[in-house]
Parts: sequence; structure tokens; C-alpha cells
Amino acid sequence: MLQVQNISFGYTEKPILKNIHFTLENGQNIALIGESGCGKSTLLKLIYGLYDLDEGQIFWEDTEVLGPKFHLIPGMPFMKYLSQDFDLMPFITVAENVGKFLSNFYPEEKKERIQELLEIVEMTEFADVKAKYLSGGQQQRVALARVLALEPELLLLDEPFSHIDNFRKNALRRNLFAYLKSKGISCIVATHDSTDALSFADETIVLFQGEIMDKDSSHNLYANPINKYVASLFGEVNELKLSQLVSVEKEEEDEIILLYPHQLIVVENGIMEVVVRQSYFKGSHYLIKGVFNRKVIFFEHENPLEIDQIVTLMIK
Repeated sequence: MLQVQNISFGYTEKPILKNIHFTLENGQNIALIGESGCGKSTLLKLIYGLYDLDEGQIFWEDTEVLGPKFHLIPGMPFMKYLSQDFDLMPFITVAENVGKFLSNFYPEEKKERIQELLEIVEMTEFADVKAKYLSGGQQQRVALARVLALEPELLLLDEPFSHIDNFRKNALRRNLFAYLKSKGISCIVATHDSTDALSFADETIVLFQGEIMDKDSSHNLYANPINKYVASLFGEVNELKLSQLVSVEKEEEDEIILLYPHQLIVVENGIMEVVVRQSYFKGSHYLIKGVFNRKVIFFEHENPLEIDQIVTLMIK
């Protein structure tokens, strides 16, 4: 189990992370989400032991994670960290990169292990290609295979699918996270892609300005966001007053409601009168941008709508 106990850190006197506290159970997958600069990458580096904490402690089981002041070579042996720069050796082959940390004592077992890892990341046909000839997405897949080679107890992934084409990304995510679950490997993924959190994470941590704003199951965070910032990390969101949707008694507090575009539908006599401004094709539907009470609003519709067309909406 990973225990992050009230840690704080800053590269200068200004703190980047403040009073971060959470636990990660064995075999659990946690997603870190938040706007750029909120501290996701820095948190992964601290957990791996690349920097010394200003305050607090980090433990994996009973072992304290310590930084460069205590270790000549930073990093903890039972963890693997995949940064955004991949750190591959360009002049050796894909297979040699993947097997870099595997023992040569049993060559047949090593060869089989490399083959297994290349199958997971769908790079078997590039086994004998030097890393310098690979695209960014291919390099990222090789880097993923390499950090899995020794089956770490904890895997730290920083934007692990950012360079990978969408048609490969979905299959790779399924393969990777299924493999981690089958092996009981704990994982923390720092990501901008809400799919990493919604589809695969057991829990999601939302960071905002270096602090934990919320932590819950991915389903609960999406279905019941505490504010617009949390909801917006999963896509477009509308912030409306309850009185704009239903009739409210004057003495009642006018509550703020957060609605995703799919929660609003076009009807003949809806309470919300919206002027259409743009239609965006999304494959299975159109995302419609409109104006309601001089405020931009988004909703979904099965067909494109005419610019300046007036429609009425209600909650689905």
C-alpha cells in the first residue's frame, strides 16, 4: 500500500504541492487529473523519489520513499516511472530497449518476456528496428513495455498515451490496464484524457493549484461534480441556475446546477429558449453551441441546427 502523508513541495520558495494526502491499495489504479501546471507530474516524481520533500512523508508498505539526499541514484527499486520524454536508447533496437533491465542469465526466458511485452503494446513487428527510427507514438509504446519488464509493484505513468494514435490508443489502454489488474500491479496515471479516468481508474484525484480538490470513484466524480472545474475536466459543462430550469419559490435559494450537454434535449415547449450559434459533428451526434440569457450553452442533437435558429430545451 502507498501512503502519501501530508506532503508539500516547491522548486523554489513558492509551493507547487500543498498538504497532499491519500492512500493507494495494492492492485488499485488511481488517475490524477487537473489543469496544466496543477502539479500532476511533480507528484509522480516525488512518489518515485526524484526530489526531496519539503514536508510530509511517503511510504510504500513499510519502506519510506526518500529522495536524492539519501540515495546516490534517485528512484525506488520496487517502482517504475514513465516520464513524458520516454528515455529510450536511440541506437539499440526496440527489443534491446525493452530487455535493457532483464537478466541475461536465462536468455530464452528473456526472449519470451520481451516478446510478451511487445505483444501487449503491439510492437512485435518493430523488434529489430532501432529506436531512433520510430515515431513519437511508437517510442511511447516501447517505453511502456520497458517499464513493465520487471513487473514493478507500483507503476507511475505520466501522460502514457499522449503521442499514440486514437485507433491504437483504445486497444493499448485495454491491454495495459487488464495486464496490470491480472498481475496485481498498482498504478497512478497522470492524464489530461478523461477516458483514462472514467474507463479504467478505480479512483480519481482532482488537483487544483497544487491541492487535492476532490477524490472519489470516477463514476461519482463525473455524476456528482462538486463544482464546474471538476465537471469541466470531463468535457463541456453548463452552469445554470435552478430557476432557469424549473419554477422555484421566491423564498427558496436559487441553486446552481451543473449539466453536461447530453443532459439537455430539444423539445417543442421547453423552459429554456436558446439561439443556435454553431453545430459540431461528433460522429453519433452533433454538439450544438447556443446562447441562453446572454450566456453560452452546449447541448446535443441528432442533427445539425441552423445558425440563429431558436429552439427550446429541457433536462433529459
